[in-house]
Amino acid sequence: MNMNQKITIYNSRMHFHINQFIAIAAFLGLVFFLPPALFAQTKPVMDNTHGGSKDSLKGITIHQEISFKASPKQIYETLLSSKQFSESTKKSFDNFTATSASIDPTVGGAFTLFDGVIFGRILELVPNQRIVEAWRVADWPTGVYSIARFELKPQGSGTQVIFDHIGFPEGLKAHLAIGWQQHYWDALMKYLQ
Repeated sequence: MNMNQKITIYNSRMHFHINQFIAIAAFLGLVFFLPPALFAQTKPVMDNTHGGSKDSLKGITIHQEISFKASPKQIYETLLSSKQFSESTKKSFDNFTATSASIDPTVGGAFTLFDGVIFGRILELVPNQRIVEAWRVADWPTGVYSIARFELKPQGSGTQVIFDHIGFPEGLKAHLAIGWQQHYWDALMKYLQ
């Protein structure tokens, strides 16, 4: 293979990687800069009793709305605190360690949860109102991340968490929806009571 062939192959690979980067950046731009009202118009119907949701067009969206007696500040801080999140997890599940979460609570900060089963990065923070994460399970294919969005709305003296999880691999919706209910919402309710 001569030098011109090598340069052509390198350029085509670089072009492929740049196109991947542009596609990811465009997707994230859509997720974070579209008005929330647009998402509200396309939300699937929710079954609040079980924390589940009806299928979206491709079955890769989870929408849950959960009411807590705790304030938005308490929920926000618990979701972003290594110590508090670990304590909430440990209170509900004996199989996790007392330090099961490691969370850098800054935009761009990395996190690992449930002793390394879940990890990702924090993409957006609006204190006591919103947390957006690039979120993945350790056994997903390399480089596959979903988006988890937590909206915290005051509800009397408590909080309504409006949660959307998008972009996870197909076939995992039911499993993930149950996991969010058990490992996040049920654990937080026990911890914050």
